[in-house]
Amino acid sequence: MSLLRHTKGGEIKERLALTVNPAKTCQPIGAMYAALGIHGCLPHSHGSQGCCAYHRSTLTRHYKEPAMAATSSFTEGSSVFGGQANLLQAIQNIFTLYKPEVIAVHTTCLSETIGDDIPQIFEKARADGLVPEGKFLIHANTPSYVGSHVTGYANMARAMVKYLAKSSDEVRSRQVTIIPGWVEPADIREIKGIVRLFGLDPVTFPDTSDVLDSPQTGVFSMYPRGGATVDQIRSSGDSIASIALGPTCAGPAAKLLEEKCRVKSIALPIPIGLQATDRFVMALAKISGGKVPHELARQRGRLLDLMTDMHQYFYGKTVGLWGDPDQLVPLSQFLMSVDMLPKYVVTGSPGKVFLRRMGKILGDRAHDTQVRQGPQADMFLLHQWIKNEKVDLLIGNTYGKYIARDENIPFVRHGFPILDRIGHQYFPTVGYMGAIRLLEMMLAAFMDKQDRESPEESFELTM
Repeated sequence: MSLLRHTKGGEIKERLALTVNPAKTCQPIGAMYAALGIHGCLPHSHGSQGCCAYHRSTLTRHYKEPAMAATSSFTEGSSVFGGQANLLQAIQNIFTLYKPEVIAVHTTCLSETIGDDIPQIFEKARADGLVPEGKFLIHANTPSYVGSHVTGYANMARAMVKYLAKSSDEVRSRQVTIIPGWVEPADIREIKGIVRLFGLDPVTFPDTSDVLDSPQTGVFSMYPRGGATVDQIRSSGDSIASIALGPTCAGPAAKLLEEKCRVKSIALPIPIGLQATDRFVMALAKISGGKVPHELARQRGRLLDLMTDMHQYFYGKTVGLWGDPDQLVPLSQFLMSVDMLPKYVVTGSPGKVFLRRMGKILGDRAHDTQVRQGPQADMFLLHQWIKNEKVDLLIGNTYGKYIARDENIPFVRHGFPILDRIGHQYFPTVGYMGAIRLLEMMLAAFMDKQDRESPEESFELTM
């Protein structure tokens, strides 16, 4: 991984056809993660066993929980003649043996290249009596040679609306649909808690809380108690509004819900940091027609107190960031709110609005920042930039640890995947309380480096 360990900084040549250590992963991982956010759902990888094994293992290593999924187990024959027979057999076996409420099929490079028509296969499965009454099939097209885990998640969330959401004559005046984007189970729990403080009933999907952070009970359960039920997703068409937290991950599903069920959609950033959480809170206040709950005001006050008290440790610090577009934008804004500069920002995930959103956040500091998106916006490029001019802090997934070690830079793990630490699935980084945790993590990283490197006469007991 550390390809630049023994090199010095220098001229950076543009690469047009080579990605080195990409700042993303593939679409099916996102689709599988989203599908696990449906209660009683078994994700199904329509491709080879190796693809499914990689996607499951990556999610399992990040969440330290088993990620259940099935596969069509393509062989050479399937690769030539198509995977219809495999998928039909899989649907029959899964409903017979594992009894899920929903089978969520996502495609892979192989099945997409062959051109398997998944809706047609679903029609044949129903015609052949392979789908029990009251059970559901949904699918998303997620070839790995385009997009990223972010777009895979978005495609599966959109499929939930396409296949399951319905509207009726009944409008649920206190129900609001929340499409959270790619966040951790703890983040989803925090988001739902904030919504409930306004007296609103959140219908949240995908919802991986109590699925990938489920408690140990001593009894095996194929389908943990968490996740959005089919009835909840279907009722999303009767909500008074839907809130998409992140335009890349959540935007397509909310837009389709508005088109299909006439539910007004509100696009907001993921509530990371002060300003993004403020926008989320004020949107909920407008929907509920009430004031901001006292508990949220007190949480905000605690965050402001910490920002003020510890400002001296943040002021003027520079940061290198990588990860998902929907997380990088509010995180960058939060850093700037404590007078830190997101100096390098890279994402391998595609999208039409990321660069514009970053430009708006950076404002007159845009000339001090290098922002890159696309296939060549990778960890190799980030390391090249850092070789030329260091930053004070790194924030991103586990793959940044090589740069942090080589360049002796404090490192805060955030995003996906985090393979070498725990806690991200249990402690939120959204909302005011999540922002406090982020500041605590950054302060700890700075102080650890200071303690490690300070001479004996400067080794202080207190900050």
